[in-house]
Amino acid sequence: MQRITSTTSKQRRDEPTTAATVNGRKWAGGLPLVNLGGTTGMFGALVPFGMRAPFVFLKEEIKMINITLPDGSVKSYDAASISPMEIAKSLSNSLPKKAVAAKVNGEVCDLSTVLDKDAEVAILTFDDEEGKEVFRHSSSHVLAEAVQRLWPGTKIAIGPAIENGFYYDFDSEHTFVPEDLEKIEKEMKKIVKAGDAFERREVSREEALKFFSDRGENYKVELIEDLPEDETISMYQDGDYVDLCAGPHLPKTSAIKAIKLMSIAGAYWRGDEKNKMLQRIYGTSFPKQDALDEYLHLLEEAKRRDHRKLGKELDLFSFVEEAPGFPIFHPKGMILRNELEKFWREEHEKAGYSEIRTPLIMNRALWERSGHWDHYKENMYFTEIDEQPYAIKPMNCPGGILLYNESLHSYRELPLRWAELGLVHRHELSGALHGLMRVRAFTQDDAHIFMREDQIIDEVVGVMKLVDRVYSKFGFDYHMELSTRPEDSMGSDELWEKATEGLRTALQTVGKDYIVNPGDGAFYGPKIDFHLKDCLGRTWQCGTIQLDFQMPLNFGLEYIAEDGSRQRPIMIHRVCFGSIERFIGILTEHFAGKFPTWLAPTQVKVLPVSDKSMDYAKEVYEALREKMIRCELDTRNEKIGYKIREAQSQKIPYMLVLGDKEAENDTISVRTLSGEQSVESLADFIARLQADVKSRKS
Repeated sequence: MQRITSTTSKQRRDEPTTAATVNGRKWAGGLPLVNLGGTTGMFGALVPFGMRAPFVFLKEEIKMINITLPDGSVKSYDAASISPMEIAKSLSNSLPKKAVAAKVNGEVCDLSTVLDKDAEVAILTFDDEEGKEVFRHSSSHVLAEAVQRLWPGTKIAIGPAIENGFYYDFDSEHTFVPEDLEKIEKEMKKIVKAGDAFERREVSREEALKFFSDRGENYKVELIEDLPEDETISMYQDGDYVDLCAGPHLPKTSAIKAIKLMSIAGAYWRGDEKNKMLQRIYGTSFPKQDALDEYLHLLEEAKRRDHRKLGKELDLFSFVEEAPGFPIFHPKGMILRNELEKFWREEHEKAGYSEIRTPLIMNRALWERSGHWDHYKENMYFTEIDEQPYAIKPMNCPGGILLYNESLHSYRELPLRWAELGLVHRHELSGALHGLMRVRAFTQDDAHIFMREDQIIDEVVGVMKLVDRVYSKFGFDYHMELSTRPEDSMGSDELWEKATEGLRTALQTVGKDYIVNPGDGAFYGPKIDFHLKDCLGRTWQCGTIQLDFQMPLNFGLEYIAEDGSRQRPIMIHRVCFGSIERFIGILTEHFAGKFPTWLAPTQVKVLPVSDKSMDYAKEVYEALREKMIRCELDTRNEKIGYKIREAQSQKIPYMLVLGDKEAENDTISVRTLSGEQSVESLADFIARLQADVKSRKS
């Protein structure tokens, strides 16, 4: 409901007035209160939107409220007329056009929300993650409306925003086909063009049930019935379309400037295979067409770079039906993997780590003691040995703890930095498996640091510097997130606060910005996560630093302090790559299979022009092999152009084209994957390549 805020001056006190109460306030004007105008909403209530006469307050104090903005500034507003949209209008001319929702005291809400007390307010735009979610959830409503217009009788289920888009599930007699998507898009654009407002209405459970029951929307009825008795139930209407929804939503449909429906899939109602199979339509939306065009271009580029496709084309790895979620690494894939591990070992040795290896299978009692049995067993695999229960490790940390407990340590030994390339197994649902990005067996580049409490800051900072060196080698930018205590956790509030403060202080010490991610810590401690950005702007959570007071307590870890007393050490759990497998998948897509020379499975392809130059080609090939350069010799009776194109398709960094001229002059013709060409001596080429490999030039 629109609030009326205009007042009049120059009214004589002795003039008769006509008074009225509007929005709970008494108004009076020099003219009778007539012709309010308005619209009748879905529930029949008159919504005033304008008045023809000017009005003044009658003996009323104006209540002011204080609004704290994200920059810390405080502004005062009239409590009778203030909403986030009005705040946006007061801040700039452009902000109201960009605003999609607001965050009031940490809760995302509609821009029309009435504010009647002091609050912290942030105006959200599409640039904010929460703003994107509101924008795309509103788009899903437009999708549902369009489908019900085109195919009356279609029942709607749920339509949330998801990463990079939205979907809606439908129960329809019509079977959707890809050709329908264009038709639906056109109808959605009509709805957008109409520019109807999203209007919120809170209703009783009985009213909501009757409303949707009368319309045969049985999925909405089921959702309402499953809500807690005290749950606030709300509906949103745009034009004639009404949906059950908690919101929030955009002010109007017209904010959705660019829409693209992506695909159709089947989905069981509520994800339960016992329920009916519904039809799911996926889409995405943006406030500008050029943003949508850019996104679609990135999608095409991502398809071209898909590590699963490149893994097969480049003969790196594969997946088979007999072992779902368990990758097979081919010889070339193992070269790539071994080079990564070699780099990892060198960097850890420089940083003062010692490498260990711990058991793959350990008994149930250990996992109960570590807390994994209570907090993680749904993700674990189990076996039985000598009629006793055992578990295949999902994490490496208990093994490191067992090693620590084999002897009593002195404060002088700490910190102990033990690194492990440990194979772990975790149960993942088949639908969640995704190439190397989500597997059931992977190698964590793990490490555990046992330290005194006074060493926390230095050790955490040391790990951050190590991760920075590793990521910079591949040209990755990254950001950090501080994740705090989750609901499913163990330990006292005091220890959790101490651990969280330790990580926060370390972050402040290095002077880098970070984001707080509430409730996303490990069950045993808070953590710093590293989210790296690839060449397509996608982010991947890889590295992590987890500060743990709990497991040393559970396992009774001790060290002899300087005063001879026994003290409990603190643990750091950390990874750089995250997992070798996943990092290879990320690298494959980041480089589009064009790995830097030091990582490339084949660094050089020797290409004789004809049989006449074959002997010289063999000499060059053997000279390269002698220098431990990974090379291949193409001896096939094919044209040189074909050989070059094939080597390029295999993403080989260097091609040596050898003909009669090269053989005669004892030179080589060098062609790079990027198309650069040169003629040089074999010795110079070898020296340059070896230098690039040694420096791990990317």
